Amino acid sequence: MKYATLGELMLRLSTPGYQRFVQAKSFDVNYGGGEANVSLSLCNLGEEAAFISKFPANDIGDAARNSLREYGVDTKFILRGGERLGIYYLETGDSVRPSKVIYDRAHSSIAEAKAEEFDFDKIFEGIDWFHMTGITPALSESAREITKQALIAAKKHGVTTSFDLNFRAKLWTREQAQACLIPLMQYVDYAIGNEEDAEACLGFKAPGDVSKGKLDADGYGPMLKAMCEKFGFKGAAASLRESHSANDNGWSGVLFTNGKLYKSAHYELRIVDRVGGGDSFAAGLIYGLTHYDDPEKAINFAVAHSAYKHTIPGDYNHATVKEVESLMGGNTTGRVQR
Repeated sequence: MKYATLGELMLRLSTPGYQRFVQAKSFDVNYGGGEANVSLSLCNLGEEAAFISKFPANDIGDAARNSLREYGVDTKFILRGGERLGIYYLETGDSVRPSKVIYDRAHSSIAEAKAEEFDFDKIFEGIDWFHMTGITPALSESAREITKQALIAAKKHGVTTSFDLNFRAKLWTREQAQACLIPLMQYVDYAIGNEEDAEACLGFKAPGDVSKGKLDADGYGPMLKAMCEKFGFKGAAASLRESHSANDNGWSGVLFTNGKLYKSAHYELRIVDRVGGGDSFAAGLIYGLTHYDDPEKAINFAVAHSAYKHTIPGDYNHATVKEVESLMGGNTTGRVQR
């Protein structure tokens, strides 16, 4: 199969170790972005995946593109031009202090791009699965039109689509998100998100309170079922994060499809880097749905794949199928492999 994603890739500048912004005298450099993280994860799982975007025609744009090419992502659909690559600054939290993200992405190349710049009929020739997130349409009015035209073209070409709702309060309001995303759900086959995403983007209230550190997986069934019934989704999935502290999280997931709720195994994680964890969940779910006949195995692959990401610095997940399936099989000891 051939997969494609569309969105923004950003330069990530993170403080070394657990330093606060006010302490830092240097930053660690990585690249990352929701949809790009998914394409790269799929390539690391042995698949063919392309990333669609627009990067500035300068050395930073070259470096960003090369960060994807290094792991086999097809970059031929990345346009060049515009003012800049977006930046985000990351301060990694510890214990009771949460991580903090500051965006500097206004007027980025993809935010200023126009839908007519992309030949979506050509792009979707030979593509089997297309994935986007709610981050991209939050960037600008033109990015919302790109999102709409991409999803319409994907369905025109018979491509399976998935959409990770990914609400970002620093980019738009709940009212703006719902006004944009609800009409687009008619073009989506699989919806992905957490409890905040479902409520903020689609108006569906999830059970439980993540701040209490405990979630009820069974309680998500009625919400995901209602989403599927309203929008005609083939399936809807939610990642379930129990935040005990900035370092320690419970992690699991649920998938509603074929009229049934499927629950994953539960993991207690000691976190190295949680940024990109949700993207790894999406990539793992896409892989699982296209490689396993059993939906329960698909959601277990998604959760195990994303659990692995929490142990890896940077946005990108470098887990292999063998490693993920070993974790699914119960190998959670972390013993040295010799």
